[in-house]
Amino acid sequence: MGVHTQESLRRSDPLRCNIELARTRTYYPVGFRLDLATNSDEVLAALAEAWEPGREEFASEPMTFHVLVQPEGALSPQPTHRMRGHLFSVVADADNFAHLDLKSQTGFFHVSEQTAADHTWLRWYFVESMAYLMLAQRYLVPLHAACIARHGVGLLLSGRPGAGKSTLSYAGARAGWTFIGDDCTWILPESRDRIAIGRPRQARFRLDAPRLFPELEGYAICARPTGKLSIEVPLADLPHIRTAPRVPVGGIAFLERGPACAGLERLSSAETVERLLTDMPSYGQAVDALHEHAVRRLAEAPAWRLRYQALDEALAILESLAL
Repeated sequence: MGVHTQESLRRSDPLRCNIELARTRTYYPVGFRLDLATNSDEVLAALAEAWEPGREEFASEPMTFHVLVQPEGALSPQPTHRMRGHLFSVVADADNFAHLDLKSQTGFFHVSEQTAADHTWLRWYFVESMAYLMLAQRYLVPLHAACIARHGVGLLLSGRPGAGKSTLSYAGARAGWTFIGDDCTWILPESRDRIAIGRPRQARFRLDAPRLFPELEGYAICARPTGKLSIEVPLADLPHIRTAPRVPVGGIAFLERGPACAGLERLSSAETVERLLTDMPSYGQAVDALHEHAVRRLAEAPAWRLRYQALDEALAILESLAL
């Protein structure tokens, strides 16, 4: 019998399961722990843009992500998402996909070098967005709303696309409010104080924003993965803007921008619940029940329909609110 060395017994690896993911890092997306392993410095750099510096602020079971980057493949197209039970899949093509186990809070990502090199694309469609999705199954309730605060009390700004959430949240911050977030805000489902959590590190604007805010002139225009062009501004560059990562919610304003007369109309808690839940995706009965419970608690705060056409009208109305 011949002698088999370790080298001669080495097997092929068609499943890519033996590629070493030697680069490890711990991040804290919105204060929750995520342990990540990868074979790519591009992945670490992309996530540093989103989550560093950071620290653990909430007790939770850590999320674990493995991100494998391979030379093959083009930049990922927009992926398809599917969910069944506690299993979640993100499929773009044969070289760009991810699978998550929402029960164990683990995720495996396989992306091309081109996708990893495009940091915005990698974060938007894969690692960053999937961390928030995983947190939404257990620890957070996502709301499509901006958030600003005055005297330590938060105001959610909700509304359909084009209603002016991002513009008004930044205009409010310029006028002395504290900026919490401009597009997505999370609430802690069991918080009696209706704690809202945002991403105050950067703000995104439409291309015409410098016409309203001259200090934004000169910032780079980037293509978002949705195909829309926008201006992304690190708010650390703007020392006159106060920011905070979270705040208790004292009220909700549903924005309606149009030619109708500017004004404010109080909404019932039932209408508030309906508006918020209609704008939220379903994750199955158990998670939906958690989210609905949190939204009903949130709807105990006063809510208004805020109609406006010009930005100064909206700001004046915001100042009149008794939070």
